[in-house]
Amino acid sequence: MNCLQSWPAPVVRVQTLSDSGMQMIPETYIQKPCNRPSLSLVSTRGHEAQIPVIDLQELFAGNPTTLSLLHTACTEWGFFQVVNHGVNHHLMAQALDVWRKFFHLPVEAKQAYANSPTDYEGYGSRLGVEANAKLDWSDYYFLNYLPLSQRNQNKWPSFPSTCRKLTAEYNEALIKICEKLMKILSENLGLEEDHIQKAFGGKENGACMRISFYPKCPQPDLTLGLSPHSDPGGITLLFADDHVEGLQVRKDHNWVMVKPLPNAFIVNLGDQVQVISNGKYKSIEHRVIVNSTTERVSLAFFYNPKDDMTVAPAQKLVSDSSLPLYPPMTFREYRSFMRTKGPSGKSQVESLKSPP
Repeated sequence: MNCLQSWPAPVVRVQTLSDSGMQMIPETYIQKPCNRPSLSLVSTRGHEAQIPVIDLQELFAGNPTTLSLLHTACTEWGFFQVVNHGVNHHLMAQALDVWRKFFHLPVEAKQAYANSPTDYEGYGSRLGVEANAKLDWSDYYFLNYLPLSQRNQNKWPSFPSTCRKLTAEYNEALIKICEKLMKILSENLGLEEDHIQKAFGGKENGACMRISFYPKCPQPDLTLGLSPHSDPGGITLLFADDHVEGLQVRKDHNWVMVKPLPNAFIVNLGDQVQVISNGKYKSIEHRVIVNSTTERVSLAFFYNPKDDMTVAPAQKLVSDSSLPLYPPMTFREYRSFMRTKGPSGKSQVESLKSPP
């Protein structure tokens, strides 16, 4: 697509803006008043407003109560945190730390990995190629992991020296969690345990990673670290700084601040799971806010369909009384929407719905 060949304007590194000592952010980062973070829009209902917490040890052991809790989380929230997941906590901390060190390298060193809209892989500072779009207050690094044919570690940072090794070890550990979750999600929907995995391409599914760096911001009430969106893919596992909050989830017209538990992963369903479940499971809109005193780093691992896989509602979930809500579409076609427009709420998946 010609629209994906180049950015519409010179790319500015948000970290550079933050480090400059400016007191007022550029106009292009200032959100419309209706989109700006506001305490009046954030739920303060306490414990009841928190996303569910799932004990993976109990879930993988087949505990009926935990299976039911997961099903409720997928239908009502689309988000949950997982504990007792089996991933080495030291590895998690090392992965987060090595990427924090990357973002604190001199800008010239990072520029060697500057990305383009053709594949997004590398060091970036904007999503979408639409001109005059409002930009997010964040820099990021995007890398491909699966299928193997798309993995090119030469596109990953060579410094810090442990970055490539730690990133690969970290991703391998998360793939194991995703594979198990896919089986349980399928069974909870009443499908064969391998249905979603097959729909994603079997062992040739896609997987990628986005490391986000949210610098300090002098006017955090005017901008967003990441604009509202639902993830276009399958399952997302997020590991973020637990000493600073930033992720908010839309629930009942409120924005709920997610309080990350130490050494936990925040899991959310993407649009492709919503499509396969024919709307029974939800991909939920979420956003990231920034603050004036503390930077934030997060590692988002995306477990997705292979690019050329056509995804559609599971036939077993379709009937005369429950018609298919979404047309078949390859993941490549679907993902091109976000890569053109950037984060756009739930507009992509909702626009595909068949009229009643």
